[in-house]
Amino acid sequence: MKKISKILVLLLVGIMILTACGSTDNQVIGNDNIENIDTNEVKEDIEDTVYKIGISQLTEHPALDDARRGFEDGLKELGVNVEIDYKNAQGDIANTVSIAQKFVSDGVDLIFAIATPAAQSAKQVSTEIPVLFSAVTDPVKAGIVEDWENVGGNVTGTSDMAPTASQLKMFKEIDPSISKIGILYNTSEANSEIQIDEVKSLAPAEGLEVETVGVNNVNELPQAIDSIMKKVDALYIISDNLIASSVELVAKSAIDNGMITVSAEETQVRGGILITNGLSYYELGKQTATMAKEILVDKKDVSSIPVGRAEKTITTVNQKTLETLGLDEELPLFKDAVKVGE
Repeated sequence: MKKISKILVLLLVGIMILTACGSTDNQVIGNDNIENIDTNEVKEDIEDTVYKIGISQLTEHPALDDARRGFEDGLKELGVNVEIDYKNAQGDIANTVSIAQKFVSDGVDLIFAIATPAAQSAKQVSTEIPVLFSAVTDPVKAGIVEDWENVGGNVTGTSDMAPTASQLKMFKEIDPSISKIGILYNTSEANSEIQIDEVKSLAPAEGLEVETVGVNNVNELPQAIDSIMKKVDALYIISDNLIASSVELVAKSAIDNGMITVSAEETQVRGGILITNGLSYYELGKQTATMAKEILVDKKDVSSIPVGRAEKTITTVNQKTLETLGLDEELPLFKDAVKVGE
């Protein structure tokens, strides 16, 4: 009986060893501990992660709205699950600071700041939470990043810097007699000052003089429009948030005066401005969404992501404005353009 018992014991030990050897799949073994891991469950956990993103938008107008919409759609297309907390500062810079502070206290995973003041406030308030921006012309001059390539902190994003030189060429292509162009702008927007400096540096090469009229608020705009119309041959509409919010008023006044208008971006053409060779804020938002995925899902360091620029521009013309001004639709500039406002 003792001999049989020894044989049974040996058989049982052998079975236990074989069982242990045959069940090492999906296990991590170390320090004499065995932990079962289901790889399918891990994959599902990653896919089901919901990231909280705070969106701070300076004000409501088509360009900034398009940037936000492109960002949200881009995240969906990339399969990134997010919970969006959207706040609009209603054009008040002080509100952008409060919004950023609230996002930090709420512990969001990322802040998306739309327009220069929103981005500046987010940078000021957040030193740890990643910040992405869009609709910022020159983030270096605005003090948001250290350098276009080496941003140097927790902030990066996409610039809406327009192809100014090609847009200025449009004036003479449409009407060679144009010699002086006017720019309306908000005196409190640093973004606008940067663009005006760029225009003034490029205009002489195109045979153009530049006249500017600044306003402090939207109530001053009608008088500013009347003033500038008397001094110039055409209008150049920069990416200024205050002017963009009243672009229909500017466009109507220009049309009533038979004046050609060129815009820095496409949404203003939809508002009645004649033409642009400009970027799409919707596509710019989608570019920024790709950055968000790199930061949140791929765990890429924000400081390693350079500031992005628009990957393509589109020549867009407002067909109704074109017809009202009685311009030659067979001009190559108009003929090959995307038509809106028909």
